[in-house]
Amino acid sequence: MIEKILFMAVTGGNFYRGGVMGDFFQQLEDFGVFEYMLPFLIIFALIYGVLSSMKMFKENPGVNGVIAFAVGLMALQVDFVPRFFSEVFPRFGIGLTIILLLLILTGFFIPYEQTWISWVYFGIGAVILIIVLISASGSLYWSGADWWYNNWGLVAAVVVMLIALAIIVGGSKEGSSSHKSALTDFIKKISE
Repeated sequence: MIEKILFMAVTGGNFYRGGVMGDFFQQLEDFGVFEYMLPFLIIFALIYGVLSSMKMFKENPGVNGVIAFAVGLMALQVDFVPRFFSEVFPRFGIGLTIILLLLILTGFFIPYEQTWISWVYFGIGAVILIIVLISASGSLYWSGADWWYNNWGLVAAVVVMLIALAIIVGGSKEGSSSHKSALTDFIKKISE
């Protein structure tokens, strides 16, 4: 026990960082790969892809690269972009993990060919995206983040009421007999 305490005192309490891989990632962090290089590459790729798809400079596609390079470097001029990326992407990874788990679990019981399940996944993904952006904005101390934290229940209730209203109005229109017959068929299948 005393040996562990002395070892922690000598090493500053950081006696385990994940072995070789932990050391490797620590070196990458020390070199600024996560803080500068990866955000630059993401911004560069996005700007270059948008400019290439727009075909604005058809006769000289090298201009797309120069503009993307300049925008990528200018975006990293201030500390805001690296901080934003370091807050958003870990939360985004957790959100993707939740969606993946839902896909796996529902894949056992519900065939994916049904169209309603893709809308459910889209809704869950939209909710996760909103949560990720709000939590990242709260971590970056943006104005308005406190409002979302204090009023998220009200916003969720309003959204649910608007969705219910849209379903009711959409289902009551003339010519929606196919929806009613599909609902009737579904109820008959359940009752059998």
